[in-house]
Amino acid sequence: MSSSAKSNIKIAPGAIVCNECELKGDISIGAKTVIHPKAKIVAESGPIIIGENNLIEEQCEILNIDPNPENSHNESVMIIGSNNIFEVGSEVNCLKIGDNNIVEAKSFLGRHSNLSNGCIIGAGCKITTEETMEENIVVYGGDCKRRKGLDKPVPQHLQIDFLCKVLPNYHHLKKSTKKPTA
Repeated sequence: MSSSAKSNIKIAPGAIVCNECELKGDISIGAKTVIHPKAKIVAESGPIIIGENNLIEEQCEILNIDPNPENSHNESVMIIGSNNIFEVGSEVNCLKIGDNNIVEAKSFLGRHSNLSNGCIIGAGCKITTEETMEENIVVYGGDCKRRKGLDKPVPQHLQIDFLCKVLPNYHHLKKSTKKPTA
């Protein structure tokens, strides 16, 4: 628990991080990533590295917390790629997420499940198996059925651009900590 006592938050220029979100631990946030109010990101068992153009919505929880800390002797780095969407109320515990994934509302990703690229985890689906999903897998329905998607999900650049303009008008933002490169 001592690692959560001090936070080391790095926010890239262009990222929109609302003050009302909860950030604890060693977290790096990439450019053009939007973190809504009431989102919770906790890096207790190691750092969390979030790529560019990610959208993390309200009440989403991204947690790097080892459920068995007494068995773990080294820290685990959680890496989240670029162009991912984490919808309202989703919970993510897995250590590796690629690019262009969508984790829909109220879905759950367990600690030992990893996403490659272009995957969609449907609303309310719970993934707890120890696996790395193939590219473009869609998980859907109450039974968490799977199928191969035809295309990767489309990046939400228009929505992110809109939020980058609108959120600063209604919320206080955390300042970027990284210097822009020339």
